[in-house]
Amino acid sequence: MENTPDENTPKETTQAEAPPPVEDTATPQATELTKDDKLFGMLCHLTALAGLFTGGLGMVIGPLVIWLIKKNEMAFVDDQGKEALNFNITMIIALFVSFLLMAVFIGFLLVPAAIIFWLIYTIIASMKANEGAYYRYPFAIRFIK
Repeated sequence: MENTPDENTPKETTQAEAPPPVEDTATPQATELTKDDKLFGMLCHLTALAGLFTGGLGMVIGPLVIWLIKKNEMAFVDDQGKEALNFNITMIIALFVSFLLMAVFIGFLLVPAAIIFWLIYTIIASMKANEGAYYRYPFAIRFIK
């Protein structure tokens, strides 16, 4: 009798038969980015800090200006500019709601918490963009796609 595998015996796979690893093609690799890409990507996030000196208006104006100037030239800046704008618009809405909630005193806790959250994540995003990472903010509503 010949030794042939029957239908119930599992087939052994060899290394040659294994499928190739799947590469993430959704975002380009950081090695493809130039220094200017990283610089302007970082500026999209950092210019939002102008909101500290403009009563919040700079939170949107700074990233908007960088994004509008460079979005057609640099794909990384287009992505990070949209991300910075979405996050800052979300934070303006959160701060507005927090100010309204000051009427019931919970806003006195929410406003400082929202400002600290905004500051920390803006700095983290700036550092990640400078490294060439396609950073995504947590809790950002995607107004601009």
